[in-house]
Amino acid sequence: MPSFSFWQRWLFVVGIVVSVFGVLMALLSGTPLFDLFNRQIDPAFWGANAVDSATKQFQQWLYGVWGATIAGWGIILTYIARYPFSKKERWAWNCLVFGLLVWFVLDTSLSVFYKVYFNAAFNTTLLILAGLPVVFTRKDFGRTSDK
Repeated sequence: MPSFSFWQRWLFVVGIVVSVFGVLMALLSGTPLFDLFNRQIDPAFWGANAVDSATKQFQQWLYGVWGATIAGWGIILTYIARYPFSKKERWAWNCLVFGLLVWFVLDTSLSVFYKVYFNAAFNTTLLILAGLPVVFTRKDFGRTSDK
């Protein structure tokens, strides 16, 4: 079974990838590079109809601020993985568990409700990537206060 340092580095890399993805989403929404997401999300709201220019502009703004939020979340994840998680501070593990669960349940439930299954699948993948280190390091954090 992989060591604690393996999972700590894994979580650190996931944080960097999430941060980069958020920055790219903020800067590239509305470009052909972001069309993959539009092709998956647009039909849930507009069916086969073309999206008008005002809606596209709103979408670009919305994805921009969503991307900025994701970038910030990724930086927090990276920082926690690099410092308090690597020192096995219990609050860092708890923070990751509760943060991941609240995000996943709310975001994925809304995605399923609005039939944006692509986002629900994306969330599940991200939960697995970020959750594995949390699950496999649980014993390393014990039940006592911060070390």
